[in-house]
Amino acid sequence: MVDYPFAVVNAIVAIAAFSVSIAVLWLLLRSPAGARLVAIPSDERWHEQPTPVFGGVGIFAGFAAGVLVALATGAVDWSGELGGILAGVTIVFVAGLIDDVRHLSPVAKLGTQIAAAVVVLASGLNVEIVGNDVLAWAIGLVWLVGITNAFNLLDNMDGLAATLAIVSCAYFAIDAVTEHENETVLALALALGLACGGFLPFNLRPRRGAAVFMGDSGSLVIGFTLASLALAASWTVAGTTVATILLPLLVLAIPILDTTLVTIARLVEKRPVTQGGRDHTSHRLVYYGLSETKAVLLLAIVASAIGATALAYNVLDNGRLTAIGILVTFVLLVQFGSFLSDLEERSRRGLHGSEPSLWRALIFEPRRLVEVFADFVIICASFLAAYVLAVGGMGTVYERSVYLSALPILLGTRYVLFVALGVYRRVWRYATARDVVPIAVGCFGSALAAFAILVALRPIGSFPATQIFVIDAILCTVLVGASRLALRLAPEALGGRSERKRVLVVGAGRAGRGLARELRDGNELRVVGFLDDNPRVRRRRISGISVLGSLDEAGRAIASARADEILVSIPSAPADRLDEVIHAADAAGIPCRMVRREVVLTTPEPVEAAPS
Repeated sequence: MVDYPFAVVNAIVAIAAFSVSIAVLWLLLRSPAGARLVAIPSDERWHEQPTPVFGGVGIFAGFAAGVLVALATGAVDWSGELGGILAGVTIVFVAGLIDDVRHLSPVAKLGTQIAAAVVVLASGLNVEIVGNDVLAWAIGLVWLVGITNAFNLLDNMDGLAATLAIVSCAYFAIDAVTEHENETVLALALALGLACGGFLPFNLRPRRGAAVFMGDSGSLVIGFTLASLALAASWTVAGTTVATILLPLLVLAIPILDTTLVTIARLVEKRPVTQGGRDHTSHRLVYYGLSETKAVLLLAIVASAIGATALAYNVLDNGRLTAIGILVTFVLLVQFGSFLSDLEERSRRGLHGSEPSLWRALIFEPRRLVEVFADFVIICASFLAAYVLAVGGMGTVYERSVYLSALPILLGTRYVLFVALGVYRRVWRYATARDVVPIAVGCFGSALAAFAILVALRPIGSFPATQIFVIDAILCTVLVGASRLALRLAPEALGGRSERKRVLVVGAGRAGRGLARELRDGNELRVVGFLDDNPRVRRRRISGISVLGSLDEAGRAIASARADEILVSIPSAPADRLDEVIHAADAAGIPCRMVRREVVLTTPEPVEAAPS
């Protein structure tokens, strides 16, 4: 066998994959299949014209050609793991092609994906980041099937799935050359990436529409191959670090984010997750005002940025820097995920913005940035305090190493739960005690998850993990809750209490309490006290506001509270009692106004059914 230079072999693999993919698609478009195997427009589909759907055939052919060339030239040696990957990819390709032609039920598709995943794992490509074999198999199955379906769902707009696949393949190839040298991963990444590159000119054609779609035969092949690459590239490496674990997660972050967003939205709306729809990340960006091409470009830029951070973690291999990098990455993801959720609400209300507004909203949201950075400081501080309290100092070198391994895991799980529980979607200026519940759930849930992940990944020895995580969950709940309370009180403190009009509210009942809340939230008037004749509430505090006395004590209350105005929330009170308040206000030279609040319930008119 001729010993070709390394660079030449990889160039041959890339050329073969790219050329074969283009040639197969060109021939199919000019064959009878181009008119027979087509996707028909529907409410669940994004396209508007009948379009051939055999792009997956070209992608699979290009991928297979690239791998075969790599084997023939000696760029890679045959192995059980490589055979398992190729067999699994072939299984999902055949299942996807059958689904494109005749339609498979979701159960049948899932069954074939599980069978393909079992073939890969049985071939020796094990998840070695955990020591337990059963847990390793469970993680492997969930990962392979999950990423496969993530790309299946992601194939919802021209050029999107193929573009993100090329970005992911590029990062896996770079990692295979630099950090985790692996000729098999390099050959597979080049073959898949360039096969998608050959498909892209037929699919992403601005202002003309796609000439061909990849179909399930293409999206399933892409997803399954990338999931297998992640296992081979990173999770089977000896001496696993946090950066090693993060690499596949961050390289594939956009497909994972899109799938999570769509799944949650459809479950909330009680729609089948497998049913098509126009609620994906790319669709929301288009609803806002971007063109389809710019939406794909934006997602590719975000995926590239996140992938770059994943490589940086591996190159630096420093626990402290990784923790800081996780912060930056999660700030980006939190910004992006929250922004996409906002777009859903805006599109529902028919509000569409201009592109400059889109970029400003995406990149810079001061309130959310402050909350995310404050949470980073709090999470790190509470975990360090819990460690010092449980260990009784800085501990041994081994205990400190476990602490540094656990901190990025805790940061990641806590941010994920905070986002999932809507912590960053709350407007804390109007928060109540109930809004602290998601914070507590996020803190305790993430502590439990981080503990389980840490124990699964490495031995902890004398590290008192249980005590540390429990103390941390309590401290973090208190500190994050206190930070949100500070955000609520800050406008009042910074706005200057003396500059706002001081108001006495007559009536501490439901109407009075509601009025006081509205005035406090409006931040224009300051309620300095209640007046109420009920002896049970006299001298008590209601909603944080003191009941200064009864109505006949209005004069004294005005003087002691230095009130500038009186608002009466109970105009139906006896006239003689209200007269005392009015006279006291006149004597003090301040206005006294009546506040009437009405709730009108109406029944909507029935809508006549359209004629059938």
